[in-house]
Amino acid sequence: MTLPSLGALTSLPTSEHLHLLGDPVAAMLGGWPQAARVAVVEIDPELADTAAMSEAYDVPLTASANCVVVAGRRGGEERVAACVVRADTRADVNNLVKRTLDVRKASFLSTDRAVEESGMEYGGITPLGLPAHWRVLVDARVVDIEVAVVGSGVRRSKLLLPGHLIAELPGAEVVDGLGV
Repeated sequence: MTLPSLGALTSLPTSEHLHLLGDPVAAMLGGWPQAARVAVVEIDPELADTAAMSEAYDVPLTASANCVVVAGRRGGEERVAACVVRADTRADVNNLVKRTLDVRKASFLSTDRAVEESGMEYGGITPLGLPAHWRVLVDARVVDIEVAVVGSGVRRSKLLLPGHLIAELPGAEVVDGLGV
């Protein structure tokens, strides 16, 4: 099977480069039937932010999928979700995410808490390997990305995979209009 590739990034098989993955990501890929279709690419950690990575490695913003973590409360119960949107959009937290989670107010999870609970580095949080009780909301446009760039759980690498595989992640829910 040919690994996905994009721009000036060098694709490597994830199974042979576990040192480039966050622990939760490596664990998830180890048991996921689609893992062979996912590549890891090593990058300069100073270029982990989407805009810098896109420019340095000749990757269009429309190929990158960002993952942000939000939370809200309803009846004393906290509801957490990872929202995956194309990098040229932003998650519609104040409207669609709030309604989808059925909460009065949705806010971004604090950086410290997102890092601690995901087990991933800030700037590397990805929808692969998240805590099972978190919902994974995926913008429908992400599904259409031929080769999507997402985090790897660490800042020194990214993952490449067909966008439709993001919708096949455990617990993923495709939401039209999530990115605005």
